[in-house]
Amino acid sequence: MPGHIHHNDLTDEELLHAYRRSGDNRWLGHLLQRYTTLLLGVALKYLKDKAGAEDAVQQVFLKALTAMPKEEILNFKGWLYILMRNHCLQQLRDRNHNIDEAALAYLPAIPSNTEDIQWHEHTLAQLDAALKELNTEQKTTIDLFYLKKCSYEQIIAQTGYTFMQVKSYIQNGKRNLKTILLKKQKEA
Repeated sequence: MPGHIHHNDLTDEELLHAYRRSGDNRWLGHLLQRYTTLLLGVALKYLKDKAGAEDAVQQVFLKALTAMPKEEILNFKGWLYILMRNHCLQQLRDRNHNIDEAALAYLPAIPSNTEDIQWHEHTLAQLDAALKELNTEQKTTIDLFYLKKCSYEQIIAQTGYTFMQVKSYIQNGKRNLKTILLKKQKEA
């Protein structure tokens, strides 16, 4: 870019092109700075916490700087918005996962007497049998999410499912597991 042109005079596409051509992060920095307020607003909408939202903006900036896709981005503002939204959703999911982990602390310890141990093993066996009755997609996502503690992003990477598919398989899998377990309980 000629030295006399100011970055504010350039379009998003021109700044992105200058960054791709030169590899100079300043061009991308100018482009990101342009959308700081938008990103902060999106983060506040999802996270409801100013400090958390500011951290999220910094993390998304870093992600944009380090993981810029090789393919052409046709709508940088839209791409950045989706990057922020997905980051916030992951933060919320992680936050809920940590709350679930804390709730586990209130569960009773593994039983120590023989009768309780047998009941515990019976319950685990029922859960294992119920898992086998789920369809492949639900079984896979439930196993990865709850038993192997994978994030949505990790499940997407391992399975090739979309975000919405993963979410749906987990929700439907949980509901179906509950139905199967209740049915088995009535039969017993």
